[in-house]
Amino acid sequence: MLSTLHNAWKVPDLRKKILWTIFLVAIFRMGSYIPVPGIDTGALKNLTQSGGLISFYDLISGGSFSRFSLFALSVTPYINATIIMQLLQIAIPKLEQLSKEGDDGRKKIQKITRYAAIGISIIMAYGSYIVIAKYGALKYNSPIDIFLIVLSLVVGSTFLIWLGDQITVKGVGNGTSIIIYANIISALPMTGYQIYSLLIAGKINIVEVILFVGAAIALLAGVIYLYLAERRIQVQYSNKAVGSRMARGQSHIPLSIIGTAVIAIIFAMSVMSFPMTVANFFPNASWAQWITGSSYSPFNSGTWMYIVLYCILTIFFTWFYTQITFKPDEMAENMHKSSGFIPGVRPGKPTEIYLEKVLNKVALIGGIFAAIIAIAPVLVANYTSFQDVQFGGTSVLILVSVSLEIMRQLSTQLTMKHYQGFLN
Repeated sequence: MLSTLHNAWKVPDLRKKILWTIFLVAIFRMGSYIPVPGIDTGALKNLTQSGGLISFYDLISGGSFSRFSLFALSVTPYINATIIMQLLQIAIPKLEQLSKEGDDGRKKIQKITRYAAIGISIIMAYGSYIVIAKYGALKYNSPIDIFLIVLSLVVGSTFLIWLGDQITVKGVGNGTSIIIYANIISALPMTGYQIYSLLIAGKINIVEVILFVGAAIALLAGVIYLYLAERRIQVQYSNKAVGSRMARGQSHIPLSIIGTAVIAIIFAMSVMSFPMTVANFFPNASWAQWITGSSYSPFNSGTWMYIVLYCILTIFFTWFYTQITFKPDEMAENMHKSSGFIPGVRPGKPTEIYLEKVLNKVALIGGIFAAIIAIAPVLVANYTSFQDVQFGGTSVLILVSVSLEIMRQLSTQLTMKHYQGFLN
């Protein structure tokens, strides 16, 4: 990784891209400290430290939500819009047709996604206002103040969508991913300080710290190993005449083991957090008190049923998203059109069945590991002394995936430029 960065820095074009990325990320980080007027951020601490979906959003926003800055929504509306558009491509034939029309179709879908992201940001901004009003974080509650809060959050989210596009065009890697990456990295010093504070206060000892760090390193190593792992399906193509010889083409289809883990965890987290979020709006109702406080509630993070249900949902969404991402029927059809076949498998329906079986196995393995990543923070909060430490297995997965993607982008561009130092 370090050698790739060193070699990329020697190439003027890549050095310019790296500097642009650093500059644009610096602008974003400065904006994340500009507060929305009329908000008492002290009242939001209990909300963002209570765990669940809001804590995760605060993490990927780099603490912007707990500070309630202009970028409190971060790129979450855009991420939600992207996921929704991917799901709608299955349900709406016209969108599915657009996705098959090459670059023009993808550009149209991207444009629709941006408009949808603005609409979602308006809904999320108003929802954020309702949440902070419930927690007594509003200093003023006049209609003009509400309008300013919603407008500030929507403008901030829209600006981040534009900034992410600029990072993609002028920088290295995907701009949205790099923004989330920068947010998570910015929270690491605070995590270290929280552990140090617990150690100084005598709430934990040095042995517990060593075990915690060791478990985090083991989780990191597992994420790196499985992210790089892939199940390759060998594909052969019919013989073709090349001059006076007959040549047979051969390639493979790489299937990532945990490529859909992040989306699956977010889906599962959303489902698990939704009943608790609704219950918080009706604190005096008997059903709301059962959801939030009962030891038999599967939505109470302190119960074993919560852990089991969370694991089941994570595995299910991993399988579901793997199926809609790879689409075995389309893979089999495209393979048949290009005169390709899997050795030992007949073309057509048998190929589709074979691909579906392989995808199910890959999704099961990836889903089990995604479930381990998802419940790691819950286990830490319930059964260790590190309840106040911001620790998320999902953030580790995001850090690893974005880091490796940036390195892959740099390596590809170095290879395209025939950089001698890299090729040797």
